[in-house]
Amino acid sequence: MGLFNFLKRKTDNGILSPTFLEGFTAPVQHRSKLGDKEWRRKIQTASGQTKFRIKYYGKRHEKYPEVIVGTDFAPSLIFAVDTITGDEILLFDGCKHGYNAMFCDVFSEEQIKERPVDNIYADATGNDLFEIVVCIFNGMEAGELPGVADENGLIELINGSRIPLEEVRRNAFDTIFITVTNPDGITYMIVSEELA
Repeated sequence: MGLFNFLKRKTDNGILSPTFLEGFTAPVQHRSKLGDKEWRRKIQTASGQTKFRIKYYGKRHEKYPEVIVGTDFAPSLIFAVDTITGDEILLFDGCKHGYNAMFCDVFSEEQIKERPVDNIYADATGNDLFEIVVCIFNGMEAGELPGVADENGLIELINGSRIPLEEVRRNAFDTIFITVTNPDGITYMIVSEELA
């Protein structure tokens, strides 16, 4: 057991996954470019499925068309879709995830709920099936949280809701990168968001 805990710590640099990805990831070999504040995993279902379609609300970046960005109306919302079961895995919600969404930016009910996720991601050659790797950088220290936890260990977000401190630490990250690899082995960065 101690050996497995050591391996987990080494693989993840001691950083827990964002709560919305818990149970949907597997280790990936990599050299950390972001130091000990980086968490990187590939998306994988409990049954071992690693190839997904991607559907999203947002638009493609004008200069870098492989990248998904939000619209003038609202931030992006991105899901991986299991091609066997049709189950969806939330990869990123710009209205809820990251430091700014949790502590700085206020979104209307319309912005949060009126984001139809009806775009299917395809690369320049028409591939729409990908392996997905998510990389999170979280440089926030406990002392950098706005406010303090109440007697129940809850932190108040900008929208007035209160969530556990551990959830804040896991979801109020600074940066998210999502890369995909198509069946030809070509890798694209489809999300690059600075969130703090």
